[in-house]
Amino acid sequence: METVEEDVEEYSWREVVLPRLVPVVPDAAPELERENGERRRGRDILVAVDFGPNSKHAFDWALAHIARIADTVHLVHAVSSVHNEIVYEKSRELMEDLAVEAFKTLLVRTKARIVEGDAGTVICREADRLKPAAVILGTRGRGLIQSVLQGSVSEYCFHNCKAAPIIIVPGKEAGEQSVL
Repeated sequence: METVEEDVEEYSWREVVLPRLVPVVPDAAPELERENGERRRGRDILVAVDFGPNSKHAFDWALAHIARIADTVHLVHAVSSVHNEIVYEKSRELMEDLAVEAFKTLLVRTKARIVEGDAGTVICREADRLKPAAVILGTRGRGLIQSVLQGSVSEYCFHNCKAAPIIIVPGKEAGEQSVL
C-alpha cells in the first residue's frame, strides 16, 4: 500500500482583538453557576461578514432569529492578504462595530477573525474548525445568470460546508420584515 501526501494549503489568519465589553467574573464565584452546563456554555454561531449591505442584513437576521444570550457569535471576514495593514484596520473597525452592536442588542460574546483566502473556502474551513450550530451568510445580490456564470460564495458554502447547517439570508431587497 502506498501513502499519498496531500498539498496542504497554508492557512493565514489574524485574530481581531475586540474591546472587552463584558466584565470578567472570576472563577471563584460558584453562586453564579447555573444548574445546566450546556445552557451556560451556549452555542457557537459563525457569521460571514464583509462591507456589503447584505452581509449586515444577515448579521442583523442572525441576532434577531438565532443568537441567544449565552451564545458566542464568531465573525469571519475573508481578505486577499492579512498582512496588508490598511485592509486589516478597516476590517477590524467593521468587526468592532458589529461586536458592540451584538453586545448592545443581545449581550452575546463576539469573537472575530480575519482570514486570508477565497471567501467560500475560508468560511468552510472556519466552520470545520469551530463546528458551530449554524453558519450564516448573506447573498451577494446578483441575478441568477450572473451567479451561474461567476459562481457564488453562498452556493459554494451550501455545497461544501459539511460541519454545520448553512443559512443563507436573502438580501435586504427582500424586505425588512425578514429581520423582525
